[in-house]
Amino acid sequence: MQQEIYKYSHGDLPCEGLIVRKPNLILPAPVVVICHHWNGRDALMDSHAERIAQLGYISLAADIYGQHQTSTDRERCAALMNPFVEDRVLLRERLRATIAAAQRIPGADGKRIVVIGFCFGGLCALDTARACLPGVVGVASFHGLLNPPNIGNQISITAKVLVLHGYEDPMANPDSLTAFKNEMTAANAQWEVDAYGNTVHAFTNPNAQDRAAGMAFDATISNRAFSRLESFLSECFAK
Repeated sequence: MQQEIYKYSHGDLPCEGLIVRKPNLILPAPVVVICHHWNGRDALMDSHAERIAQLGYISLAADIYGQHQTSTDRERCAALMNPFVEDRVLLRERLRATIAAAQRIPGADGKRIVVIGFCFGGLCALDTARACLPGVVGVASFHGLLNPPNIGNQISITAKVLVLHGYEDPMANPDSLTAFKNEMTAANAQWEVDAYGNTVHAFTNPNAQDRAAGMAFDATISNRAFSRLESFLSECFAK
């Protein structure tokens, strides 16, 4: 696989993503943008980019925080994430800059972009759909936050929306799931929720090993969710 650091910016803030693609990929190729969990763009997110690139797409592991900031400390992770959760206008503008950067990747098909994300990144993916950014044909959220941005009237959502959700996720309880479904329906979105029973938050993350706190890796569910993503990407990118 070919990997390269991809530097872009949001205003004066430098961001550092990772592009992964097959060496002999036929161009122009669709792009999958990976939005990171609250730890930032770390080795796990880069591994997701490689896994998706093997399917025959250009993948971009994005740097939503900027300056390639990462952490494994819970307090630091919260400090990095909370400004975006609390200011969804800021998050939307960072996502807009990220999609524009993805469209500038040499060989990218800027009209066929899917945004996926994990945990905080799942919220990023869903907010990309809510923003109706040009070129984004689909989004997928893995154990993501579901709450709406509440930044004005929601126009009709044009991107296909897939939510891969642990039904016992304490960060997105059944009431918030119902509210999300109602929100998507009101926005005329083509949406789907795959809810996995007896599954909590962070089910794709091998480092999540605290079920008592509602965060636990589940290899079976993770593989099932990634298989569903593969078919979703094929559907979104079909010409």
